[in-house]
Amino acid sequence: IMTARLAKACPLNPRQRGCIRAAGCCENLKLLQTIIQSARREYRLLGVIFEGIAKAFDIMSHQHILHGLQQREVDLHVISLVSNTYENIHTYII
Repeated sequence: IMTARLAKACPLNPRQRGCIRAAGCCENLKLLQTIIQSARREYRLLGVIFEGIAKAFDIMSHQHILHGLQQREVDLHVISLVSNTYENIHTYII
């Protein structure tokens, strides 16, 4: 329910590939392979960036996210649920 409500207020760019329900890793690898083959075939330069998990959680402040949800007039109950997910959290990578 939260995902559906947030998607209405904050639609994702169709190029978004991470953190969404999709066909999985295979689809992303096939897309990358197609892009590389196209660049080779057309003799174009290609830059590829792989973003690691190290920067996945510190790009935007939680307050900024909550403010953006308020500006987009997301239901206050949903904003409260999102806010609660940020309280007393810790990330451990083993």
